Amino acid sequence: MSETPSNTLQYRFDGPEEAPVLILGPSLGTTWHMWDRQVPELTQQWRVFRFDLPGHGGAPAHPAGSVGDLTDRLLATLEGLGVQRFGYAGCALGGAIGVELALRHPERLASLALIAASPRFGTADEFRQRGVIVRTNGLDPIARSSPDRWFTTGFASAQPAITDWAVQMVRTTDPGCYIAACEALASFDVRAELGRVGVPTLVLVGSEDQVTGPAEARTLVAGIRDARLAVVPGASHLVPVEQPAAVTDLLVRHFSTAWQPAFESSTGQMAIVAAPPRPVLAAPAQAPQSAPIAEIAPAAVPPQLAGGPDAYDTGLRIRREVLGDAHVDRELAQADEFGGDFQEFLTRSTWGGVWDRPGLDRRTRSCVALTALVAGGHLDDLAAHTRAALRNGLTPDEIKEVLLQTAVYCGMPAAGSAFRVAQRVIQEETTPTE
Repeated sequence: MSETPSNTLQYRFDGPEEAPVLILGPSLGTTWHMWDRQVPELTQQWRVFRFDLPGHGGAPAHPAGSVGDLTDRLLATLEGLGVQRFGYAGCALGGAIGVELALRHPERLASLALIAASPRFGTADEFRQRGVIVRTNGLDPIARSSPDRWFTTGFASAQPAITDWAVQMVRTTDPGCYIAACEALASFDVRAELGRVGVPTLVLVGSEDQVTGPAEARTLVAGIRDARLAVVPGASHLVPVEQPAAVTDLLVRHFSTAWQPAFESSTGQMAIVAAPPRPVLAAPAQAPQSAPIAEIAPAAVPPQLAGGPDAYDTGLRIRREVLGDAHVDRELAQADEFGGDFQEFLTRSTWGGVWDRPGLDRRTRSCVALTALVAGGHLDDLAAHTRAALRNGLTPDEIKEVLLQTAVYCGMPAAGSAFRVAQRVIQEETTPTE
């Protein structure tokens, strides 16, 4: 526990002193106790550092009105403790702090996990309206509605003690600090900067999250060049609380395999190391059947590999990022001596050439690809590129608008077939696994 000046944060450590530091950042309205069920396993490998937002969990009520201010306070706290380098996992507002660290202080960050996060949280008006509600009525209305935002209906009804805990956690937050945190989220928008995030990143989201759901997670994955996506079935916004076993498993595997080396102090350059092994998905130890374990989408080829990759290497990386490892592995496995040259040509020219050009972002390229495939009647490829469009950050509604546009310019029969294909794919991709 800590005594907390106004420029620092209330914190606690758990785990062995000699272990590398892993920081867990909380969501708006929560305390460090939201991570209680992750700590026992994480402290087997890391020294876990948790902190409270200002005015949360009994922390001194020194409001911070921007994500940058919260990040500065976290760094000031760590400076006072002599912590220079660390991994970081943050939920929602805690995730925004993680993105800020990756953009402004990449030399401090070894690895990153963004949970229930977004490059922009709703609209500024939504959060400022929430501040108006708190100013007018206090935190009680927000506290009573928190379980609806944070948990699935089944979990909230089956776990009344946790639901009551959530309500009380919000109710005891300092109103002024809560309003200031809403202002911080209202002004947070890093959509144009995601490409500068260079640290290995796990983007983790609950399949039922209605606050920052899978669409926002895919936007993060599409924008961050070394990012992987994990969707946890049967979980809403506060996924570390609702599905603790799944989240713990994902965090352990991510931080065990994606810990970026430090900058070499004399040159300022990052040491070149061998690529980390891909995660091996093992059966969860003693995980209850009600807590399914999500899988991490396979990582892209690490950008720090030496040797200046040629167009084929670049193309293979982009092809995997856009279409997914399973699709690409299947295509390559089916290529015999006759078709192998075509696969190499496709990877080098299409993915290492056109898709690597800087003129359009991947969302736009997905719109163009969907339109062209409808026009050509290539329904098999349309299915793969509908999945790719979701990975690249397009929402189902945006895909629908693209296909409606093709109905006008490519013809009703072609668009009708495309709608059937896309509807099937979207249902498969967005329906949670039982």
